[in-house]
Amino acid sequence: MLNRRQFMYGSAASGLLSGLGALLPAWARSASDGNHGLYPHTATEFDLTVGKFPVRIDGKPGEATGVNGTLPAPLIRFREGDEITLNVKNTLDVDTSIHWHGLLVPFQMDGVPGVTFPGIRSGETFTYKYAVPQSGTYWYHSHSGLQEQEGHYGPIIIDPKGADPVAYDREYVLVLSDWSFERAERIFAKLKKSSDTYNFQQRTLPDFLADARENGFGAAWSERAMWGAMRMSPRDIADVTGSTYHFLINGHSTQDNWNGIFRKGERVRLRIINASAMTIFNVRLPDLPMTIVAADGLNVQPLEVDEFQMGVAETYDVIISPPEDRAYAFVAESIDRSGQAVATFGPKAGMRAEAPALRPVPTLSMKDMGMDHAAMGHGDMTHDAMTEDAMVVGMAGEGMTSSTIDHSKMDHSAHGMPGHDMGDMAHKDMARSGGWPVESNPVKRGPGVSRVNMMPISRLDEPGLGLENVGHRVMRYSQLRSLDPNPDLRTPGREIEIHLTSNMERYMWSFDGVKFSEVTEPIVFHEGERLRVSLINSTMMPHPIHLHGMFFDLVNGGGDHCPRKHTVIVKPAEKVSFDVSADHVGDWAFHCHLLYHMHAGMMQVVSVLPSDDTSPMQEHESMDHSAMGHDMKMEDDQ
Repeated sequence: MLNRRQFMYGSAASGLLSGLGALLPAWARSASDGNHGLYPHTATEFDLTVGKFPVRIDGKPGEATGVNGTLPAPLIRFREGDEITLNVKNTLDVDTSIHWHGLLVPFQMDGVPGVTFPGIRSGETFTYKYAVPQSGTYWYHSHSGLQEQEGHYGPIIIDPKGADPVAYDREYVLVLSDWSFERAERIFAKLKKSSDTYNFQQRTLPDFLADARENGFGAAWSERAMWGAMRMSPRDIADVTGSTYHFLINGHSTQDNWNGIFRKGERVRLRIINASAMTIFNVRLPDLPMTIVAADGLNVQPLEVDEFQMGVAETYDVIISPPEDRAYAFVAESIDRSGQAVATFGPKAGMRAEAPALRPVPTLSMKDMGMDHAAMGHGDMTHDAMTEDAMVVGMAGEGMTSSTIDHSKMDHSAHGMPGHDMGDMAHKDMARSGGWPVESNPVKRGPGVSRVNMMPISRLDEPGLGLENVGHRVMRYSQLRSLDPNPDLRTPGREIEIHLTSNMERYMWSFDGVKFSEVTEPIVFHEGERLRVSLINSTMMPHPIHLHGMFFDLVNGGGDHCPRKHTVIVKPAEKVSFDVSADHVGDWAFHCHLLYHMHAGMMQVVSVLPSDDTSPMQEHESMDHSAMGHDMKMEDDQ
């Protein structure tokens, strides 16, 4: 709960108090520090001060950049439709900002420097004013530089103006995050010099011998030879790992043991927010099912699962109903299994559940490279038998660019692409399924693009990397259904295809081969139109892609009940499509929510033009990209 007086609680006061609980807002404290669930108190005016302050993580002192002297920041809770005022004072010696993630605010209030406003200068106060037509679980964070990594994030709850369709007896907010005592700028600089600097989970000789025993020496050798020829690692799963990260739940590490209480049989609502900078989490409570009731703030038809993979910036509301008076572990495990954060739910304050052992490290497969030959109809293709066509279409790797291969002489008929010129991706044709025009921008080939995936597949019915064979129910995007019918059931009038591109070795990330600092024109939507956006992942990493200012309907076979989201994980080699109604005029950021990927260039601007306009709302050619705080001086060949 939060009111104006509580927001004035600042860094000076928190630094004088002792104990972890005293350094946290009331909502983030453990049951042992007096938090027995949220009290649904709303407000309409909030005072926020952004600054630096001391924190203690895993028993070690550090310094955070955040709001009102706490990590995570205070909970903002208000009611759907109420006009609220948020006064944000910047006490840093650099610019800052706050973006209201998932909220349908006027674009001038969206809080993205260089896109929607100039940012909040040092010593200044900026007042956000808005009312939103939505309810649910959301969050807020800085969109300036790398401040989000250093603690600048907090939760938002918007209570519905009418009856809540979800019944529950008690509720908690669980904010998942990753913390490093290294400065965020140093982490980024190290990634640019060596992209695998934090990856200590590479495959070794014992792994090869194990593969040889299971699959035969020839098959194991062939697979290793293929990975070696492409200069890629099947363990390139997370850029920043537990080697520098401390994984947190409400600012608590596993050692700190955040704990919540319940009564046996209660319906407990957990509002789970992945506010990490770079970590995709696997979320589960061993021996206790979860019923998903909301995704990205919006209600979904109840879905009972045992685990789900949660992208950076996604939110999920779940209901748990513990049947026994005992301690249950809440586990947020990093996707690469380099670490986890474990909390406890039990009938008494201070209980500690046993933390499960980390599960085996997952390994990427040929499917993640876009080279699942069985799915493509190639059969059991060995490395030696691979044609030049398959190598390029599936994996235009290091040294195999469009300048070194004559695509016009390749026989594409085997792949259902007769006469397709990969060197000229700028085409407008009719969609093979929908019949609407498809617009695919040319992928700018160069040092920043090591491959272009020409044969993407749908992976919505897969649970996520490492969760394929866990032996229990794991959520898949294909299962999600909105609780209410989708508000716009029109057929899309056109489709835009966007490639997620990279050179992972050089740590270069982009859309269609163009990093944000080189963007001169926005992606244009026209007010009132219904369009389909298809994202094609030409990298070997999953990317949580976020669109500001609008919800989209994920095309997952749900008919008129497709889940409405603002962030979606696009798996390696996957094509994900969503339908969106361009009803929110303005300029909106569109980016990967892995912070260092966005910082390196995987970002664009979507400009929704008013129906009586034909030009972008802002002069994007002269946009001040430096206002974002990105390192635009970094050379691509470093």
